[in-house]
Amino acid sequence: MKARFSRRQFLESSSCGFGYLALAALCQAGSGKAYASPNLEARTPALPATAKRVIFLCMSGGPAQMDTFDFKPQTGQKKHPGSVFKFQQHGESGLAISELLPHTAKHADKLCLLNGMYADTGNHAQSFLQLHTGDRLRARPSIGSWINFGLGTENQNLPGFISLNTSKPQVYSCAFLPPVYQGTPVGVNGENMSKASIANIASDHLPAAAKRRQLDLIQAMNREHQSARPEDQGLESVIESMELGFRMQSVAPGLLDISNEPASVLERYQVGVDHPEGTCKPSDFGRQCLLARRFAEAGVRFIELNHGSWDQHKNHRADLKANCLSTDAPIAALLEDLSQRGLLEETLVVWGGEFGRPGLIPEDGKDETGHNANGFTFWLAGGGVKGGHVHGKTDDTGARAVEGKVHFRDLHATILHLMGLQPNELSFHYAGRNHRLTGPEGGQVVKEIIA
Repeated sequence: MKARFSRRQFLESSSCGFGYLALAALCQAGSGKAYASPNLEARTPALPATAKRVIFLCMSGGPAQMDTFDFKPQTGQKKHPGSVFKFQQHGESGLAISELLPHTAKHADKLCLLNGMYADTGNHAQSFLQLHTGDRLRARPSIGSWINFGLGTENQNLPGFISLNTSKPQVYSCAFLPPVYQGTPVGVNGENMSKASIANIASDHLPAAAKRRQLDLIQAMNREHQSARPEDQGLESVIESMELGFRMQSVAPGLLDISNEPASVLERYQVGVDHPEGTCKPSDFGRQCLLARRFAEAGVRFIELNHGSWDQHKNHRADLKANCLSTDAPIAALLEDLSQRGLLEETLVVWGGEFGRPGLIPEDGKDETGHNANGFTFWLAGGGVKGGHVHGKTDDTGARAVEGKVHFRDLHATILHLMGLQPNELSFHYAGRNHRLTGPEGGQVVKEIIA
């Protein structure tokens, strides 16, 4: 019997099926049924908003709160932990800040310390997931994706959510939300964040007009495919994502190119600064902070920076000092620039990690710590929170939050509230029920810290 198709015809025909499978996989992430046409258009928040955007300074590994922002005097009692670095009061507010953070301390009157933070687990992976998604066990949308879903972005040529220097997909995952709300990762593990650090953003093989015609042809086929499947709303999200990817090619490379920044700015952010050997772990954190300022100016809604690891089990003093050295000046430069450019009052800056650490006992001579999810510190700045303010406290050993306790659910609720979103009403219907960032329990807005 004569074959109906040649081998070449078969391969040409079946290759279309591979494309369909790829498209179906992209749509799967946004297969919930109860959402409007997914897009990144800026949306009016339901509540009066004091913040338009968030910059999250993620210190993965668990910063030692008693040696950074939660001063616990050494009592001389055996088996009684205390801060092993000196503290000093700063600013008109008199906030006590460690000697390891002299540049950040200059902005004490901008900081709102949450010294009563607590989480559900002292395991890194689970607590890190809960910090980002509200759930410590299952894959759920990251807070950046939720905010993107609720508010869209101010710049249609850029993603609403950018994640700098991370290799952990849960940090920027949209999970079951439509794919257009997925975070865009930029740079991995401290690499130089050039235009090439956004996957496939550099495309010089065709002139712009030809690339536009090429995409128009692909999108026409996608629209035709969509018209026959009106119930599959995930297709619209994929189409939107492809359009965004095209628009980014003309804008993102310029934002990532910091060569036009004055030398004085690069110096303040410590970009290209070589610390003396042994005093500081390699880091591109200064570049992250500078890019965060540039993305904030350009209208990106949620920007996450990542620095790690703060997991000092041994060599606590030296490693903590190194981490502070590599982050202190860049964070101070970011706060200074946001303030001077009139952006801080509408930008919420958040600093913290997945938990804290138990304090050292100075008398025993040891230099190692463990994990402490029962009491630790975050700080916020700008975006409508009180500056020079301390909310909550731990007990006299720093081991447990005892006043003004704030769970991750409450932190999430407060961030959403400051952005003008209703924290316990922002939801998405998936797998037969409504899901929200604050989980089934809901979160409480920490009203005491709102200016």
